[in-house]
Amino acid sequence: MVKYEIQNVVASAIVATELDLDKVAESLENVEYEPEQFPGLVLRFENIGTVALLFRSGKVVCTGGKSEEDIMKTVEELRKILKDLGFKLLEPPKVEIQNIVASVDLEGELDLSEVAIKFGPENVEYDPEQFPGLVYRMDDPKVAILVFGSGKLVIAGAKTTEDVKRAVDAIKEKLESLGLIKYKS
Repeated sequence: MVKYEIQNVVASAIVATELDLDKVAESLENVEYEPEQFPGLVLRFENIGTVALLFRSGKVVCTGGKSEEDIMKTVEELRKILKDLGFKLLEPPKVEIQNIVASVDLEGELDLSEVAIKFGPENVEYDPEQFPGLVYRMDDPKVAILVFGSGKLVIAGAKTTEDVKRAVDAIKEKLESLGLIKYKS
């Protein structure tokens, strides 16, 4: 099995029906809030390595997590902060993973022109003059995979870590079965 590394988890959550972002900005130090530039308030959780974007509607977008647990910790810390500021919160918060991005090293090289031909044009975009990688769109799980000649991959669009694992296993199996990976000796 090929090892993958989660680079980013993005999730959305609804924590309240309404948030007074001015009150949050005035009450906390580690925030960025410039409503004339961007309608959301940026709150950094340096202890977790995540960022939460808060909107007046009560919706929150969390990014920067390296796991689903990081996102859940961020939402819980955020809820504690908002509760301490006197906001009425929704119970339980509705948290939904929007995107998981992971990287993989197949530890072998690929001829991307050959990959593009053997994978077929229906799920592949490859124009080396525009972008050095090949984009492979997988249907199940529904992810996009950036494939590079170095054998490195970036998987984007997964909703679960299981989707990442399935995508990695499927593309590795497909590349191997077509004899496209030139392993380094």
